[in-house]
Order: sequence, then C-alpha cells, then structure tokens
Amino acid sequence: MSSGTTPKLHPFDPIRPEEIRLGVRILEAAFPGVSLRYNRIDIHEPIKQDVIPYIEAERLGKPLPPRPARLLYSYFSRLDTGIYLKALMNADTKSLIYAKALPEGVQPPMDIDELAAIEEHCMKHPAVLAEIEKLKLPPGMTVCTDPWMYGSDNPNETRRLFQCFMYMVEANHPENNHYSLPCKFSPVFEARTGNLVRMDYLPGGADHKTVETQPWTPVKGVQYAPDLMDEPLRSDLKPYIVQQPDGPSFSVDGNSVYWQKWRFRVGFNNREGLVLYNITYDRRNVVYRLNVSEMTVPYGDPRAPYHRKQAFDVGDVGFGLNANQLSLGCDCLGHIKYFDGYRSNSKGEPIHLPNVVCMHEQDNGLQYKHTNYRSGAATVKRNRQLVLQMICTVANYEYIFAYILDQAGNIELDVRATGILSTVPFDNLHGQTVQWGTNVGPGVMAPYHQHMFSLRIDPAIDGFNNTIYYEESVPLPEDENNPYLVGYTTEQTVLRNSTAADLNIPKHRVFKIRNDNISNPITYKPVSYKLMTAPSQMLLLPKKAIGYKRAEFASRPIWVTKYRDDELFAAGEFTNQSKQASGVETWVQRNDGTENEDVVLWHTFGLTHNPRVEDFPVMPMERISVMLRPDGFFTKNPALDVPPSTQVFNKSTLHSEPTASCCAGTGGSKAKLYKRVD
Repeated sequence: MSSGTTPKLHPFDPIRPEEIRLGVRILEAAFPGVSLRYNRIDIHEPIKQDVIPYIEAERLGKPLPPRPARLLYSYFSRLDTGIYLKALMNADTKSLIYAKALPEGVQPPMDIDELAAIEEHCMKHPAVLAEIEKLKLPPGMTVCTDPWMYGSDNPNETRRLFQCFMYMVEANHPENNHYSLPCKFSPVFEARTGNLVRMDYLPGGADHKTVETQPWTPVKGVQYAPDLMDEPLRSDLKPYIVQQPDGPSFSVDGNSVYWQKWRFRVGFNNREGLVLYNITYDRRNVVYRLNVSEMTVPYGDPRAPYHRKQAFDVGDVGFGLNANQLSLGCDCLGHIKYFDGYRSNSKGEPIHLPNVVCMHEQDNGLQYKHTNYRSGAATVKRNRQLVLQMICTVANYEYIFAYILDQAGNIELDVRATGILSTVPFDNLHGQTVQWGTNVGPGVMAPYHQHMFSLRIDPAIDGFNNTIYYEESVPLPEDENNPYLVGYTTEQTVLRNSTAADLNIPKHRVFKIRNDNISNPITYKPVSYKLMTAPSQMLLLPKKAIGYKRAEFASRPIWVTKYRDDELFAAGEFTNQSKQASGVETWVQRNDGTENEDVVLWHTFGLTHNPRVEDFPVMPMERISVMLRPDGFFTKNPALDVPPSTQVFNKSTLHSEPTASCCAGTGGSKAKLYKRVD
C-alpha cells in the first residue's frame, strides 16, 4: 500500500509501514541536518468528536462523512543535543502539527533497540567482565543480563538509567533457565552516554549486607525446557483436536469483525497492544473503546537496590512491543484468524509484527439448560464464545490477555500470568528464609510482589452519553411492610462527578453504566450494563512511598472521569522513572460532571503474588477475570435464538470401556446398580 492510499484506512486501523516512513520524512524535514533517533512512531488516537459521526454512519448504513484526520505521534531524540521530544503529525496532509521537547527528567518509554544496545554494552564493559572473571565459572557456563527499568527513589534524578540484573547460564541451550542462577552484582548504566554509573552489589541474606563478587559455588539450575529436565514427559496424553469442518462463524473485513450479533474493530498499538473499538451488538452501541490501560508490578523486597523494582509494563515498555508471534496449535486452538501489527526501529524503519493477535471460537460449556420435570423434555444450548488473544513477554513474565464475547451479550477480559518469576540471589543452602519472599531453588529466592492492572472502559450504552452508578443490596426496614423480616431491596448511588470509589462485598456493591435517555420497555429503567469486578487487594505501598505516588491508580478499584482525548493511561503518559503520576488521581480532582456525559470507567484489579515453590521454574498460569454483563439492556435473554445443542450438530463420540474378561468378578449385587443403560 502506498502513502497515496492512506485515506482508505479506517480511523481505528493500526499504523501501516508507509505511515511510519511518512512520519520519518516529516520529522527529517522539520529538523534538517540533525540526526534523529526514534523511540516510537505510532498511530495517535483519533479525535473522538470527529470519529463518532463516522462510526454512527457505518452503524446505521448511511453515507460516510469525511474520514477523521489520521494522526501519528513520535517520541524521538536529537543525537546532537540528546533532548527527547514528542511530535504530533497529520498523515493526511503530511504535515507536522507540533514537536515539543519533553520536560527535564521526563523519560520516554524504553524501546527494543535501546534494550538490545544496553545489553550488548553491558556484556562488553570492562567492569562487568571483571566481575564475571571473579566468579571463576567452569567451562560451558557464561553470564547474561536482563536490563530493567530503573524505577525511582530520588526526586532529583534526571538521567536515563538502566539496572542490569546478571545471571549465570549454561551456554549450550537456547531455553536454559538463567533465572535459576542469579548473580550478586548489578551494574547501572546511563543510556545516552553508555557510562557505568555504579556497580551495585546485591544482598545475599536476610539483611541488607552486601559483599563483593566471590567465586561461584556450583549448584544445579532448575530447568523447564523438556529436553533439559531430569524427569521424562508424560506419555498418556492423547491428542485434543478442535475442528470446524464448515469453517468459523465469524467473518472479517480488514480489521472489522462480524460474529453472531457482534460487530467491532481490532486495534493494535505499540503501547497498549490489543484494543477493541466500536463494539456493537445487533447494531446497538455498547463500548467505544476497551483496553488494558496500564499495569504496575511493585516488588516487596525492602533491600537496596530491589526497593526500586516497580515495572509499568504498558508505560515503561509496551504490551504491543512485547507481543508474541503466536503459533498454530500452541497459543490458540481451532480455526484461527491472525492480526498483525507494526513498529518502528530506532532508525525509523517499519518492523512487521506478524500474528500478534489471534481470534478463534471456543465452546465454554452450557449457555443454559432447563428440563421440564413433568414431561422430561429439555432445552439445552451451549455457550459458543469468540476469543481475541494477545500474549506479551516482558523479560521473565508472560501475560495472556483474552477478550471473550458470547451470545448472551457478555464481554469478558480474561487475564492470565505465567512465565518465570523475577528472582534474586539468596544464600538459602542452610535453611535460611526471609519474610518477604520464597525460596524456589538452590541459591535463589522469589520476592513477593503485586500485579495491578487498569481496565479502561469507554462506554457507549445505546449512545455516547452515559451515567455511572453503584447499586447495593440492603434489608428492607423492620416495619409493618416487612413483618417477617425477609425483604430486601436495592439502593442506587449515582457518581455525579469525577471520583474514585471502592468495592463493598458485604453490600454486594455493583457498578453499572446506564443511558438515562433510553428506558427499557419491560423494566421501565434506563438500559444498562454492569461491571462484574474482580475484587482484589489494592496497592500495598504506603502513601508516602514514591512507588505509591507513581501508581496511585492502583490504590482504588474504581475511577470515573469525564472523557478527554489525551487521557488514555491510568498512570499518565510517561511512567519510566516517573516520580509522581499524572493520571486518574489527577483527573478526578477536576470534579467534572459525569452524569449523562461522555464518561470513562477505570477498574483496577490485580494479583498479590506471594510465590510458591510450585511457581518455579516456570509458573502455572494464574487467572483473573472481569466482565461487562447486560443488565436491562435487553428485554429478555438475548441467547434465546441460539440453535439448540444436538448430537447431529456437535458430533460427540462415546467412550468405550474395555471389555471385561471372563475371569472378572461381578462385584456381587451392587454390580446391578452400576450397569450402563443404553
């Protein structure tokens, strides 16, 4: 596709390679003779008030108005001065809107080339090589590094820093588990100059004491790769083959998806990865934009330098940049549709990201069933779902994000954490333990930590002005109208202004999104969806901790803000080495009116992960789920028109038991009770 065909792109389409090249040309023209380094070139979120007439015309089958402006943004730096800038560009007019220097100390996110360069520089640095030499490693052993986001502990720090955690590894296998053998030294580098800032020595015991590098006492690493494990693989697992002989029930036109009564568009960007846009059901608006806005992982090890370990995997690096190339038969089963993405490298060249999102159908048990006990007649319908999945590898951890739509109008976000624990060296060979972590192998400990996610819901319940409220179930008054004291009712509290709110399990507090302008003809109440929250422990950091200030979104489960085009990220636009967030905690202070307005609902949920030894050397997935569920949006069960489940349709097979030998005992009179009836 040439740049001349750009107007054919939909406002929600991911960036194309020709747009990346266009962005480079615009910036090079704006800075003639200056060498530039590109951190990001990506699609900029379109202006919502311009998009709504366009997508409404699509929904209603009317002639399309002019397409909204296709905007691009870039984080980049001038190599002559080292200054970081942000640019906004119009791809349609091929023009620069602005290019502004970032404030001093504000760091753009890390990028793939930068991480690779830091890793290479670290492994060649004389001071690092000297530390490796002190280990006196046996033949076949080497050392590698994971460059980490530096975090924050000094409000005056303005350098762009990386903390390099070091690990020993056997060099003869690509899947050797280096996280099983961490080193006790960790260099810190300044990114722009490549200078070694200092060499941190890591504590190896329950106190804060450190010692310089000593010769390594060999221990056996704990492995996860099948051909490196000591025990054999299971041999009794039979194939499970998911087949759809007539093809899938979905259809795809570019990034537009049609499935059952759902229609939506698949978006993808470097920062957030998978985004769902313009979700409608039976041509009714449900959600304008749905995505995971941010994630923070603060670690609970109080010893330096681990006190700074707090990743923001969306803002610091990006789910899109870390999205896996998914594989048939492995990451997704059945009939698979893949979606691709693009990123730029540091030279501004487009890099293809194939198969970063997979889409498929799955069976999730029964949708509903009822047996008329008088006649024995049963109606059974199975729950067919559409799944869109992205898997992100952020150094050691993997995160699996699956958006699941079903035939009853539900939208679920299923989040799963797996991969490998972030480990630290620990002298646990003589029974020593700590109260903030778990020993997971010889000489290795995994600290306690939290995974805190922010789901951003930009609702459009039958329109783009909605109201957020919560509903609680409470007993009726003990009076003459409730003589037997069994009655209870619900009470509603409207969030009329931007605010934060908490869950209340004893009162079954449920948050709902309604359209005050449209009433359900059966319930006589506004049409609505409810948020099935994931009750979670909130951020454990105290308010005075820098880590709390950087991630205040994770201190409350619910935030409600009035929509603004530039407010997409719960912890603010720049999280890398941030000292103070500029996100939802700031936006709610405006006290904007949010009743019957264009509002955004943010839900914080997460996992408090106190590692088990069973989580090592690779972690069985841990799952958490959030769902949007219709509540008065329809006039009856919307899945009533799903065809009944029958053997003719599903073609299940019957398991055959081995024939008993003539010498087998009958088991006495009880055998009659267990005789199979055909």
